[in-house]
Amino acid sequence: MQGSANLNIMIKAARKAGRSLVKDFREVENLQVSMKGAGDFVSRADIASETILKEELLGARPTYGWLAEEGGAQDGADPTRRWIVDPLDGTTNFLHGLPHWGVSIALEHKGQIVSAVVYDPAKDEMFYAEKGSGAWLNDSRRLRVSGRSRMIEAIFATGIPYAAKNTLPATLKDFAKLMPECAGVRRWGAASLDLAYVAAGRFDGYWERELKLWDIAAGYLIALEAGALVDGVRAGQDPLESGSLLCANNAIFDGFAKIIREV
Repeated sequence: MQGSANLNIMIKAARKAGRSLVKDFREVENLQVSMKGAGDFVSRADIASETILKEELLGARPTYGWLAEEGGAQDGADPTRRWIVDPLDGTTNFLHGLPHWGVSIALEHKGQIVSAVVYDPAKDEMFYAEKGSGAWLNDSRRLRVSGRSRMIEAIFATGIPYAAKNTLPATLKDFAKLMPECAGVRRWGAASLDLAYVAAGRFDGYWERELKLWDIAAGYLIALEAGALVDGVRAGQDPLESGSLLCANNAIFDGFAKIIREV
């Protein structure tokens, strides 16, 4: 796809941050895996990635606003446009030497996500989309959600709450209801890539609660542009505002949503 100037800036920035993360990732296995040693290292890798992204994105578009996981929010001279960035989605995977993590960049215009990039540097997979122009992988592969129409053949993805999160009981209930009806559930630890995988037809659906905007903004648009239906876990919820998201192809969305929303 021939993308806009903004999309090309986003792709370039994601690749540059990805190179930095890959270099750091090679060092992770040499660290003692402790909350102090390895955790501090990953924080440095995360911050280095965000610094690169900020330099590239705000360097090219200095009037835009900014929202990112590490650096927080800042207003831009242009109040209608904002970069929304997760410099390292899948930090725990990164910490443990698991090659499944990504860089997520979304551009918001007047409250709508209009451009999106999710880059998986370990596999060199660049997922991207612009509103109204479809979703794509790498140079030329058009993304479409899966065509599966039977729940029993479908694979779903989710995140399992941990630490201070409050929704573990609800998620365990989801598993009890969903598992007998489907072919399996995967928990791969990177929300942006989960949504990109729905877009690519690798997963048939995805749901999760307690997400941050930077976790899902880019993947949300990529999934929509690939033909997915996206809603809140509760019907009518705005997933970007609530951080509660349910996503699937059109054929199984209603059945999937009914199971997850059942009290």
